[in-house]
Amino acid sequence: MPTRKSPRKGSLQFWPRKRAAKLLPSVNWDAIDSEKKLKGFIAYKAGMISVAVKDNTPDSMTKGKEIVIPGTILECPPLKIFSVRFYKHGKVMTEVLSENLDKELKRRVKLPKKVTKKVEDIKEYDDIRVIGYSVVKKTKIKKKPDLVEMGINGSVEDKLAYVKENLGKEISVLDVFDKDQLIDVRGLTKGKGFSGPVKRFGIKLKFHKSEKGRRRPGSLGPWHPARVIFRVPMAGQLGMFTRAIYNNKILQMGKSSDKPIKNIKNFGDINTDYVIVKGSVQGSAKRQLVLTAPLRETRKTKKQNFEVVELR
Repeated sequence: MPTRKSPRKGSLQFWPRKRAAKLLPSVNWDAIDSEKKLKGFIAYKAGMISVAVKDNTPDSMTKGKEIVIPGTILECPPLKIFSVRFYKHGKVMTEVLSENLDKELKRRVKLPKKVTKKVEDIKEYDDIRVIGYSVVKKTKIKKKPDLVEMGINGSVEDKLAYVKENLGKEISVLDVFDKDQLIDVRGLTKGKGFSGPVKRFGIKLKFHKSEKGRRRPGSLGPWHPARVIFRVPMAGQLGMFTRAIYNNKILQMGKSSDKPIKNIKNFGDINTDYVIVKGSVQGSAKRQLVLTAPLRETRKTKKQNFEVVELR
């Protein structure tokens, strides 16, 4: 048997490689710790931008110099609480809907005519989470809101007080995250449809005189077991996969009224609060994303310190 020249192609960490069932992924909120009360927020990818910054990072080779780094603009319309979930022993015991919900929610869920339960009436529980929805009509992207469950930081009494304080109110991203903070971005990648194994798994092209095609595996497997096992790189769906990008540095936060950003390709104008993060994030323009407090901070990214000079 010949010597193996390279590791196998295609990570089995992501399996099965098929389109995600929903646009906003579920998050393990118990594993995430946050300094603020709300652990997450809904955002929409606007596009990328070049950011001129002054590097104030300690021990950096470019300390004190002006450099240009890539950044991504995320529009963050206000968030409202759709319902409150009361958990006991890890299971949802009961759910209480908020009053005076936006009429656009009828496009997504079936709303009851009258809310009978109240938050004060629930007695036995050991955890509280909320279902939040974005007031996306303010962005001019679309009207149908996106909903996702979100965790709250603190004791059970603190969580209940936060829920009572913010029921029916708009929550801004400026109240959830801070400038220079690290955040994780969860969402779906760009959809690329049916793709071959060269693009999908990165296998090498065969010799140009090979029979039965260059852009395919040389062998689908041995005689025994006499079947094609799932580890063989095959053609199939590529993209629309749930991915998480960890430790994105927030370069700038603001309101559209303070510093308007206009004419973004495939997106338009920023009409609500926004966040600019360092680097790129997954998804196409207008893709909905879940921003969360960092799951595992790294010292290298945490100590980075950039002072924004200009957006280009």
